Amino acid sequence: MLEGRRIVLGVAGGIAAYKAVEVCRRLVDGGAHVVPVLTRGARRFVGETTFSALASERARTSLFDDPDPIPHTRLGQSADLVLVAPATARVIGTYAAGISNDLLTATLLATEAPVVVCPAMHAEMWRHPAVQDNIATLRRRGVHVVEPEEGRLAGGDVGQGRLAEPATIVAAVESVLARGRDMAGLHVLVTAGGTREPIDPVRFIGNRSSGKQGHALAAEAAARGAKVTLVTTAALPVPPGADVVRVETAAEMDEAVRAVAPAADVIVMAAAVADFRPAAAATTKIKKDKGVPEIVLEPTVDILAGLGRTKRPDQTLVGFAAETEQLRQNAASKLVAKGADLIVANDVTAPGAGFEHDTNHVVILNADGTEREVPLADKRAVARAVFDAVLDGRS
Repeated sequence: MLEGRRIVLGVAGGIAAYKAVEVCRRLVDGGAHVVPVLTRGARRFVGETTFSALASERARTSLFDDPDPIPHTRLGQSADLVLVAPATARVIGTYAAGISNDLLTATLLATEAPVVVCPAMHAEMWRHPAVQDNIATLRRRGVHVVEPEEGRLAGGDVGQGRLAEPATIVAAVESVLARGRDMAGLHVLVTAGGTREPIDPVRFIGNRSSGKQGHALAAEAAARGAKVTLVTTAALPVPPGADVVRVETAAEMDEAVRAVAPAADVIVMAAAVADFRPAAAATTKIKKDKGVPEIVLEPTVDILAGLGRTKRPDQTLVGFAAETEQLRQNAASKLVAKGADLIVANDVTAPGAGFEHDTNHVVILNADGTEREVPLADKRAVARAVFDAVLDGRS
């Protein structure tokens, strides 16, 4: 798994830096070519000589005191993966803000390789909203985060903030490298957001979907090498590498999806498509002094069911089920009724899950009767699990 892989090991200035020595040794023993990059703070806890002796190359410590005039670019371009262990609050914040103030942060900004960040700090620092916001930012950008563990911290305190064990970190690196660009050659179509069905030029029938999960799915597929088309109603940033088609209504989404679906290998219907729309939308704003209007509703097109009827044998169709009760039963029924290969089900009333949140808790049901549960996690991690399930089904 690690054989021949070039890994830049960033070590930041925290007491947990001593564990990075063991991480370095395990990576080298696994066959990786390891290049250590130590911050000035790291050198207060561990010596560069130690890493130079254990790694595949000498430890790098400076942007300027290096024979290579642009060491960060060379390191970033040549890496198969960049690992930061430990990652302090300073390094996390600097990286999230896109600031380059030393060799490590410059390398992080100069690489397009996968990045694994392993935070380590005191429990209060880890819980601080600024740190959590920075972690969420990195995750949205596709950075893999190995969360700190509960345990004894510097100063004798106990809490979450302890650097993950070296074996756990190396296993995470192996997992990310194995995933790599495992979706290269696939065309993935993703829908996102909630549709809006006009009542009049001002009002509409809608739902609380933010589009965050769909955009996370598009970003994950693109990061894994897929060609991605994102059909979305959400005014969110365009995921890097994705082609975006913006729509508003269910009819517009159906038209956009049908235009792309025949060429897609994987279709993920993460959008919350309205089930009903006004049979006739008013052309001018409905005034309340005219009394309570009677709004007659009619069904919208069932995009997922249509895709299920026409999908190719080699095409994978993934639906989503936002439920408020009987999660598995309702999702399993939808899986069969819509002709999907997978259904991603979540209870939108559960704390921290579903609409508008940055996190989700889902159960992925497979047409073969198997399932996998993803405990509460950020939506990029959920996207990762969804595509892992897709690839398992296509293998």
